[in-house]
Amino acid sequence: MPDITHRVHGLADDNVSPDWPALRAEEIVELLQRYASLGTSAQIIWHSPRPLSAAVLVDTGIGTVFVKRHHRTVRSAATLTEEHRFIAHLRARGVPIPAVHADLDGQTALAIGDWVYEVHARADGVDLHRDTVSWSPLKERDQALAAGRMLATLHHGATGYAAEQRQTHILVARSELIAATDPIATLRAQLPDRPGLADYLRERDWPAELERMLAPWHTALAPRVKQQPALWTHNDWHVSNLCWRDGAGETQVIAVLDFGLASRTFALFDLATAIERNAIAWLALESGDGAVHVDMALALIDGYREIQPLTSDDVLLLADLLPLVHLDFALSEVEYFHAVTGTRANADVAYDTFLLGHAAWFATPPGHALLQAIRAHI
Repeated sequence: MPDITHRVHGLADDNVSPDWPALRAEEIVELLQRYASLGTSAQIIWHSPRPLSAAVLVDTGIGTVFVKRHHRTVRSAATLTEEHRFIAHLRARGVPIPAVHADLDGQTALAIGDWVYEVHARADGVDLHRDTVSWSPLKERDQALAAGRMLATLHHGATGYAAEQRQTHILVARSELIAATDPIATLRAQLPDRPGLADYLRERDWPAELERMLAPWHTALAPRVKQQPALWTHNDWHVSNLCWRDGAGETQVIAVLDFGLASRTFALFDLATAIERNAIAWLALESGDGAVHVDMALALIDGYREIQPLTSDDVLLLADLLPLVHLDFALSEVEYFHAVTGTRANADVAYDTFLLGHAAWFATPPGHALLQAIRAHI
């Protein structure tokens, strides 16, 4: 059973009981016995408030490590290793990401009973936003510029990584549906392999609902998306997944965290996701124009193109992506909440508020103003 003393971020800017039991010291000790270099003492010094897995910082006596545990229905050892291979490629290209520790058998993802574990070195720098809810917007322009630069640096490092697409849809951000000529037919073809999502959608008139969602945006988008070069991308570029240089001087990202949503998409998909994550106060839309941080969106773009050039067509596509960039991931959250945790209320929030609601918001005056500001920023 979950530990009722440990709370995690909920879907309404609140703290709730976790779906997964908190990691225990004795569990960590048993795990670390499989790692030759980490010793066997384990003092948990911090529990992550992120809700989709259990994670802790652990003092091993010979250094601090980050331990994360997934349920096997969310990540198998094979699907978790997909993330680790991408991390290894990026690290070899100089992208600052904490190393993933391998066990005595050389494995970085360990399946033990119902759980799958990973152990990372502690990130350099200061985790300024580690307790920040993921849908909270950025407020510092210098941080937005630095985040944009590092995203472009990551994309440069990802060039040449030729792995196939992820083997799972669960809690992974992908772009197949927005790239499809007929997203509804594409999703229908996926459902036999996604029985949990299929079960949820049986009670919805989902083809009609998605058709209404897609109609204002998709027809002109899909042909241009298909022309984008495929690239493995991070797909969760929120400042809570970045660590920062401590002390005076230029604001700088010195570590990148959490590749759980990574997959084979394309660069502008990742940059659009970064804007969606950091420039809109999704949990405070009632504030109207105050929910939109146009300056943060433009700073992310400016930082990015200091490293990687963007054409005027790129910027226009970036704006057109924003209303639908969340499509595949929102459906993966529906699938997770319905089929894995069995929390129908959360599945409904993922479907109605996230999937349909975020797209609809871009047709409101504040959403339209954000898109127009980006289109003008060429």
